[in-house]
This record gives sequence, structure tokens and C-alpha cells, in this order.
Amino acid sequence: MLRGKKVLIGVTGSIAAYKVATLIRFLVRKKAFVKVIMTEDAKEFITPLTLATLSKNPVHYLFTDDKESGEWNNHIDLGLWADVFIIAPATANTLFKIANGHCDNLLMATYLSAKCPVYIAPAMDLDMYKHSSTKENIDKIVEFGNRLINPEHGELASGLVGEGRMAEPEQIVEVLETHFESNVPLKGKKILISAGPTHEAIDPVRFIGNHSSGKMGFAIAEEAAVLGAEVELICGPTSITLDIAGVTVVNVTSAQEMYDACVKRYATADVAIMAAAVADYRPKNVADKKIKKENQTNELVIELEKTPDILKSLGEQKHHQLLVGFALETDNEEANAKLKMEKKNLDFIILNSLRDKGAGFSTDTNRITILDKHNNILNFELKSKQKVALDILHKVIEELNA
Repeated sequence: MLRGKKVLIGVTGSIAAYKVATLIRFLVRKKAFVKVIMTEDAKEFITPLTLATLSKNPVHYLFTDDKESGEWNNHIDLGLWADVFIIAPATANTLFKIANGHCDNLLMATYLSAKCPVYIAPAMDLDMYKHSSTKENIDKIVEFGNRLINPEHGELASGLVGEGRMAEPEQIVEVLETHFESNVPLKGKKILISAGPTHEAIDPVRFIGNHSSGKMGFAIAEEAAVLGAEVELICGPTSITLDIAGVTVVNVTSAQEMYDACVKRYATADVAIMAAAVADYRPKNVADKKIKKENQTNELVIELEKTPDILKSLGEQKHHQLLVGFALETDNEEANAKLKMEKKNLDFIILNSLRDKGAGFSTDTNRITILDKHNNILNFELKSKQKVALDILHKVIEELNA
């Protein structure tokens, strides 16, 4: 749930600031992007260098890094950058500032301009936390729409035992994961995706194949998992690997194996996106030993037969599923794509043209056109395949909610 999410952490002057180092490590391990703002007092407990090293981003604590040059840290940009802002630890002093809009540092300026959800993890001694003024400030903070991560009961810096101990990093990560999990549009959906080429054996050494890298299908699988889907990725021979929660990879080689794997899983899928470049033909007879050159005449004739049509078969079996296909064309692109969509009983089709520079096989970018069964045509600019994957999935979400 945290993969690719942008987490802004505000650190204030509490001994609990040492826990932020562990929190950042956990977030970075989960592939989140992390930026840190500190107050001046927070620097007494943990250094900006430590947090910058762990987050892999500069730590901000001043409005201006260089007064002479006029360079300044834009608190508005920081607030807009974040998907979530967590103030941890939040001292009694900072709670007062949040409750009363007292803006005297970069952290508070960023908080007051942030558009994202804000989580606050208080940390202070027992008597300070129990004080009626602190409770009043917390009540106001929650009324503003902020979310409180309650402090734990335990041993405090003073030696007292009670409430006031900042929540542990593991607990804060769980809170953030739950937050993003509740806001994922594909939660509970099962998506079947095919990717890569197929290899059709001529003999034990040679095969008929194509130049597909699988990058597009893998990008769709990864982004679908981030959006909460349970993904089964049927993958032909490729050098790409994917290790992400929510994606089960099934490796196949031939068109027949891909057909069998897709048909087997299709009945339980909510969405099927067939991005693989499946061979249309395969050798009718496969030699059981390597074909020797010296045993051949100047010509080698290989008789071919059609491979099973995966999209057509899935279209014939379609009941509740949303079925999506791809069309890679070199001429009459839209007409050919529309005809394919109708013949295969697809809900929409993604058109690629080999005439577009930077699109097609083995590239990191793609340019697509989406045609749907309602005669809508959506044209997109050239962009990374990760962003193209999001465009496709946004169309999926739109169709599911229609």
C-alpha cells in the first residue's frame, strides 16, 4: 500500500525523535518516497544528516537555505507534494501551535498549507499529556479533520510509567497502510493480466517468437496492485522480474501454455487485460533433436499451424468480466483495432502504432489510443509505460463504476 506514496514527516523537539530514523527506514523499504521537515529544537535530538541519509532527500528546517542568494524552501510545494503528512513526534508545544494556527517555523507553515490528510503522533510526559490544556488542544486538532495516532502506555523519559510514549514506528506504518488501503479503487478486484512474448519451439534449440519485452504488462500488473487489486500475471519468456505484494506471477513459454493458464483463471477474474504478444502460428511438427544445417538443402520449410486465440476464447466465455485487449498496428490503425474489439467481444482495446517513435516493443515509453465499445476514442501523448498503465487502469475503474 505504501509503494510509490509520498510521505512528508514533520519532526519536533522530543526525545522520541530518535524513533523517526526507524520509521523512515520502514517507509523506504516499502518503496515510499519520504521527505522530512524539522523544527530547530528537533535538531537537538537527531541530526538532519541522519534523516537526510535515510530518506535520500534533503531535510528542511529553515525558510531560506541561503539568505544571500534568496533561495527558499517553498512550504506550499512541500505540502502539495505529499500524499500524507505525519507530524511525529508532536510535542505539547506543537499541539498548541496546530490548535491555534500559530505559525513560527517551516513545519507549521507547511502544515497550514497542506492539502493532504495529516496524522499527528503526540509524545510527551505523562502529566503533560493528561493536562486539560493538552486535551483541549487535541480535541480542537481532531475537530479540524486531523487524525490522531494515540500515544502508548509505557515507560517515559522521566522514568514515569503511563500514557505519552509516542507510537512505535511499526504501528505508525500500519496506520499509514490502513489509510491508503481504504482509498484504493481496485480493492477486492481480481485482475488477470498477460505479458511478454510466447516462444513456439522449432526444435529443442530454436523457436519462433517476437520482440515483446513484457514491460507494458508488468507495468499494468504493478500499478494494479498499488491500486489494491489482486493480480495474476501470466508471463511469457522475459528477463523482467516483479516482486510486489498482490501480484502472483505464472511463468509460461508457449501460446498453448498461456492459453491454458488464462482460461483456467478467467472464470474468477473481474478484469482481464491481455497485453501479451502471443504468436499467431507455431510449427506443426517440432523436432525432438536439433536440426543440423548439414542435413538440410538450401531451403528449410517449416509447416505452421494457428495457435489458440486467447482473446476470442475469453470473449466467448465472458459473463461478468471486463475484457481488455491490445492491438499493435502498422496501417489503418483505428479501423483494424475497432474490428478486433468487435470480433473478440472486448469492452475496450488499447491501440499501439509501430509508426509512433518511442512506442511499441522493448521501449520504456508508449503512446496509446483507447477505443471502447461505446465508440469513444481517447488519445494519449507519449509517456512512460508506468504512466500509460495508470491511464489504462483509470479507464478500467471508469468502466467498472459505470
